[in-house]
Amino acid sequence: MAKFNLIATAAMGLEALVAKEVRALGYECEVENGRISFEGDELAIARTNLWLRTADRIKIKVGEFKAESFDELFENTKALPWEMYLPEDAEFPVSGKSVKSKLFSVSDCQAIVKKAIVDRLQRHYKRNTWFEETGSLFRIEVALQKDVATLTIDASGYGLHRRGYRVDQGEAPLKETLAAALVMLTNWTPDRPFIDPFCGSGTIPIEAALLGQNIAPGFNREFVSEKWDWIPEAIWGNARTEAEDVAKYEQPLDILGTDIDHRMVKIAEENAFEAGLGDLVSFKQRQVSDFTATSEYGVIVANPPYGERLGERVEVEQMYREMGKAFSRHETWSVYILTSHPDFESLYGKPATKKRKLFNGFIRTDFYQYWGKRPPKL
Repeated sequence: MAKFNLIATAAMGLEALVAKEVRALGYECEVENGRISFEGDELAIARTNLWLRTADRIKIKVGEFKAESFDELFENTKALPWEMYLPEDAEFPVSGKSVKSKLFSVSDCQAIVKKAIVDRLQRHYKRNTWFEETGSLFRIEVALQKDVATLTIDASGYGLHRRGYRVDQGEAPLKETLAAALVMLTNWTPDRPFIDPFCGSGTIPIEAALLGQNIAPGFNREFVSEKWDWIPEAIWGNARTEAEDVAKYEQPLDILGTDIDHRMVKIAEENAFEAGLGDLVSFKQRQVSDFTATSEYGVIVANPPYGERLGERVEVEQMYREMGKAFSRHETWSVYILTSHPDFESLYGKPATKKRKLFNGFIRTDFYQYWGKRPPKL
């Protein structure tokens, strides 16, 4: 099988987690800001798309070179082996971005890259007319960073956060990739209870259930590279069979999501049902001040309102105080809370054991970690 230079893109702060996932699949990798680079064959393209819970998308790196002039950009792009990837009928739109580079006009860079690829393909396919582009989709990106151009082809299609189970959502939905990251950053194991007291549309509990039963997050969706004729159908079939074989559908789970809004509880139930987890994850209407747990040890993961809007701030701060009181009654439980509020710890009434900087979209947040007492060794 051919080897490709692959990139798993990642949100700021999640690079180490994505790298851990890539290595768990058996691929050595290098970690940079926003991306994890590794080598892999066609099967690697399928497996990483299916399995990476915290990455944004998978890209094939076609080439990387210095480009301080449009001539350099054109000639170096044209020198790359585009015929390895693009069939004669390929649809290949070009997008772009430029950061701290002499070639700052993104639209010009896109047009030059497109022209260079067409020139290369015309020579390869022995034709002097423009391509009709009626075939499979190959989204190409030219990304310029400090005068270095990186040319990639997107192998995912929709971002990897689009698992395919979200029927509906609330006003500020948490991305599935970040929800999975929050669960993976805890000490939760599938044999312990898991509660999300601000479940909204149910994303965190659903991601916990997928993780708890080792279900590949991309199992129920399609990827743009499935339509590429140079990746045999059998490759995708083998990757999906592997995912099916290692899933632990018999693993019992105790996962609960609660929310003060009964409409969100209904939406969460529908989303869990769409994910095939309707019988595994429970949801109910409850305010956080009424939080109770019967098990001695468990994990709470919460993404409460942040109080970003002025009118909500007083109400949110009171809710943080109530959270602190409610959760303090369960000192053996571990609590993990994501918020952008700078005074969270003082309002909650306790300093975190540890905190980690993360970004929820463009909002800088902290993931406050309160580790409960460990259960006794058997």
